[in-house]
Amino acid sequence: MEVIKAEKLIEALEWRYATKKFDASKKIDEKTWASLEKALILTPSSYGLQPWKFVVVQNQQIKDQLRAVSWNQSQVSDCSHHVVFVIKEKMDEAHITHFIEETAKVRGMEASTMDGYKKMMIGDLVSGLRSKVISEWAARQAYIALGNFMTAAAVLGVDACPLEGIDPVKYDEILGLTGTGWKTVCACPAGFRAEDDKYASAKKVRFPASEVIVHK
Repeated sequence: MEVIKAEKLIEALEWRYATKKFDASKKIDEKTWASLEKALILTPSSYGLQPWKFVVVQNQQIKDQLRAVSWNQSQVSDCSHHVVFVIKEKMDEAHITHFIEETAKVRGMEASTMDGYKKMMIGDLVSGLRSKVISEWAARQAYIALGNFMTAAAVLGVDACPLEGIDPVKYDEILGLTGTGWKTVCACPAGFRAEDDKYASAKKVRFPASEVIVHK
């Protein structure tokens, strides 16, 4: 693996911002988008269980519908790709079994050798105390994916804007998720900033390292 220079990473993170206005005429090319989808897939998650789906919306009619239930934020309709982060409402044994079987296939091992791990996950997430707050647990995993996606986008020179200002219930209705066991948590339009987006040149406001970094 070729490691990027540290200054290049910081340059990308300084360049990125929560884009308020996209250039609707500019679209993300297929190769770049494929890499961003791969970044989503490669996101780490607790136990490796990946309790998520990423709904990528490019259809203009659907984007327009989603804008109407996103506080009318223009990013939703003007972006190239609108990513909706969706979580599994309840963890179940079937999902865990699927993960174990996939692990066995990918790593060339017998699924039965992971019976102990499987039992532990079920005892924690399906029948244990965390099953009572499993949606919150799954949402935290989705936010890991959101952060990973935004960083990857910045490194590739793609603009993005994380959105919580949406109506998740309406999103579910529009995207056909209602009653499926999956629900919307947040969204992130991606594309390229408009030349007249004044926020692109606004200085970042971050607390100094002395306030937020603690060395022991």
